[in-house]
Amino acid sequence: MLDALIGKSRKAEILSKSLDAFMARSRAISSNISNATTPGYQKREVAFEESLSKALSGGLKGTRTDSGHLQLGGGSLGAVKHEIVRSWDPTQPSGVNNVDIDQEMSDLAETQIAYKFALKRLSGHYDKINAAVSLKPIQG
Repeated sequence: MLDALIGKSRKAEILSKSLDAFMARSRAISSNISNATTPGYQKREVAFEESLSKALSGGLKGTRTDSGHLQLGGGSLGAVKHEIVRSWDPTQPSGVNNVDIDQEMSDLAETQIAYKFALKRLSGHYDKINAAVSLKPIQG
């Protein structure tokens, strides 16, 4: 509702996209863990950070005046999306499961921490906006 009134801030957009990516990563890791003993299963990963980094990078920026032109400089936040990819190792023979359960559990814990951090930051961002709109003091 606040987004409709005041527009979505850059910080809120980054955090929102991060939350989406972390949730997708949690689902991919859960799938990997569930299929840890499935023969031939290839683990799934979520690519996101590189796309976000490119969009946030400074440097030379350009404006596309034609759809046939190449993008110049970093992308826009609107173009940042997470992507689910299958991890494939050409050194492994076909039909071999490439899930390392210990690595998956570690990745899941790391993803949960990142999700909680981003959620807390986004919640704090909207708490400040809500306090300003309602003319109340900002808590914590």
